[in-house]
Amino acid sequence: MDSPWLGPAPLLLASTSATRRLLLESAALPVDTESPGVDERAVEAASDGLAPPDLALALARAKAEAVAARHPGRVVVGADQVLALDGTVFHKPADAQDARRHLARLAGRTHCLHSAVALVRDGRVDLFVETARMTMRPLAAEGIAAYLACAGEARVCTSVGGYQLEGPGIHLFEAVEGDHSTVLGLPLLPLLARLRAGGLLGF
Repeated sequence: MDSPWLGPAPLLLASTSATRRLLLESAALPVDTESPGVDERAVEAASDGLAPPDLALALARAKAEAVAARHPGRVVVGADQVLALDGTVFHKPADAQDARRHLARLAGRTHCLHSAVALVRDGRVDLFVETARMTMRPLAAEGIAAYLACAGEARVCTSVGGYQLEGPGIHLFEAVEGDHSTVLGLPLLPLLARLRAGGLLGF
């Protein structure tokens, strides 16, 4: 497959997320990945008082800058996603019981997924955030238990909120407002627009 990418080296994703890498590769972009090694909870503690979208931006920037510092001259993309319900930020569940509690709080409500991106190139940082509104169906305890049995503990504990929309988590929702790539944690359309504006894409 021919790629529109014009950069001298593959795009460097400051993440080991298979979903984010697949999104970029599906857009015919060559991608290298590297774990940023950032303590997310420490960044969050230092950002106390930030609104959820701004927290997502701070996390994305910390990841991108950590990797960019190790690879001068590379085009680096960092991303992070914050789930918020009525101002409360949710993290990845610690275990299946924690996932059960998260889902019980989200059921029948509309929460926001704030997906932030930091694009770092030659010391310059471009930041943006996109938001998806997710309305979960009302769920009884039996419904939550059935979902957890279907999805499995390994899957529910790797995603904030305890669900993956690209997997069995789709059954939990009655409405989704926002671009699919935003829900998956890497808003592609605004990212591609910035890469084009920077002369990094051929069309």
